[in-house]
Amino acid sequence: MNQTKNLVGAGLCIALGLILPQLFHAIGAGSVFLPMHIPVLLCGLCFGWQYGLAVGMLTPLLSSLLTGMPPIFPTGVGMVFELGAYGALAGLFYRKLNLNLYLSLIGAMLAGRVVSGVASTILYNVAGKEFGFQIFLTGTFVMALPGIILQLLVVPLLVMAMEKGNVIKHPIHMEA
Repeated sequence: MNQTKNLVGAGLCIALGLILPQLFHAIGAGSVFLPMHIPVLLCGLCFGWQYGLAVGMLTPLLSSLLTGMPPIFPTGVGMVFELGAYGALAGLFYRKLNLNLYLSLIGAMLAGRVVSGVASTILYNVAGKEFGFQIFLTGTFVMALPGIILQLLVVPLLVMAMEKGNVIKHPIHMEA
C-alpha cells in the first residue's frame, strides 16, 4: 500500500513538473519562479529520497522531450543533476535523518545548487559555452530569488497540509 501511494504520488509530481512550467512560461515567469523545482522538492519530502531522485531526474528529460523546454543540452542535462539532487536530498534529510522540514528544504536547495554549479561548469565547457562563478551566482541565486522565496513559502505548507490531512505520514510517525 505504501509503495503504491508513493508511486502514485511520484507520478503526480512528474505531471505537476510538466504542467507547472507550461503555466508559468505562458505568463513569462518560468525561469524566475522555477516551477519544476516545486514538485521535485515536494516529492522527496513526501515520498522519500528514491522517489525524489527519480522524479528529479525524469521530469526535466520528459519536459525536454515533450515540450522542448528546457533544451536538452546543456541545460536539460544539467537540470537532471540539479533536480535529482534536490529530490534525493530533501527526502534523505526529512524522511531518513528526521531533520526539521525547513532545514531539510533549505539544505536540499543549497546542496542542489552546488551540484548544479559543478554540473553546469562541466556541461557548458563541453558545449563550448561560457560559464563562470559570476554567471552561476547570478543565475542560481539572484535571478532565482523569487523562485527560492516561492519554494520556501509553498512547499512546507503543502507538506504540512498533507501530513495534517493524513495523506502522508510525518517522518517521526512512520514505522521503522
